[in-house]
Amino acid sequence: MLSPLARDHSVLQHHFPRGTARRVLAQARPFKGWFIVFAVAVLGGSATTVIPMLLFQRIIDDGVLAGNTGLVVQLALVVAGLALVGMGLGLLERWCSARIGEGLTHRLRCQLFDRVNSMPLAFFTRSSTGRLVSRIVGDVAGAQQAFTSTFSQALSNATTLLLVLGSMLLLSWQLTLAALVLLPVFLVPAKLVARRTARLARLRMDHQAQLTEIMTERFTVSGAMLVKLFGNPRRESRMFEAQAGQLARDGVQMAMTVRIFLSTLTLAGALATAVFYGLGGNAVIGGQLSLGTLTAMVALLARLYGPLTQLSNLRIDLMTA
Repeated sequence: MLSPLARDHSVLQHHFPRGTARRVLAQARPFKGWFIVFAVAVLGGSATTVIPMLLFQRIIDDGVLAGNTGLVVQLALVVAGLALVGMGLGLLERWCSARIGEGLTHRLRCQLFDRVNSMPLAFFTRSSTGRLVSRIVGDVAGAQQAFTSTFSQALSNATTLLLVLGSMLLLSWQLTLAALVLLPVFLVPAKLVARRTARLARLRMDHQAQLTEIMTERFTVSGAMLVKLFGNPRRESRMFEAQAGQLARDGVQMAMTVRIFLSTLTLAGALATAVFYGLGGNAVIGGQLSLGTLTAMVALLARLYGPLTQLSNLRIDLMTA
């Protein structure tokens, strides 16, 4: 849930020229088979995280409370099997993601290197070496997110959200409506902190790039010779110390912002769980709801708000990548 908050919302104001989407998709064409396997693994993994919640209901209602030890053992074995299948699908998903991501990074870096290498000499006289290196080393890695982490999260979150909502409506539509009413308790803090987090993340990346630029320019043979002949070592040290200190202050601010947000979400989650147990507990006592259903609903509640928060920032993730 935290990763989308660090995205810069100003990217939504950018408009791409025609043909950009076609060129982007062309980069993924050599990995078409891997994408299919990747999508199947993601969908299967999402299912293995929701199905056990429904099985827990049957274990409690039809097994434990009914005294049916055979059913308890059978369903427990099914849950264990789903856990093994989920682990296998997770490993397959990670393998496909790594192959696709590293393959795309390799292609993009080679294309960018060839492009820069073919530029005329005048280009290098007016371009910063540090920034060029940062583009090839760092920015290309961000571009692959559109095909790996962003694609995976979008598919996984959409599938999980549909399965969770469908399961909750099937178990108790009243508690499901209560969960949706509590949704602003999660989304409002996320939106409030998103702008600050995005601004801090952007500043931190800019300061990191400036620090990399300083080191790259000074640590080449020509740069070191220039500094030693005409530069001031004390001034260079003060410049680097100031830039590194700013980067450290950015890290402290980011850490505290994220911590405050996490604490707020933890509190909101505890309040939502308390509401669920309060309403559901009375329904169990009154006979309108079974104990297993209440347990399954609380477990599903924990899977509801994360996908919603991430999907609400999907467009920012895609534009950033």
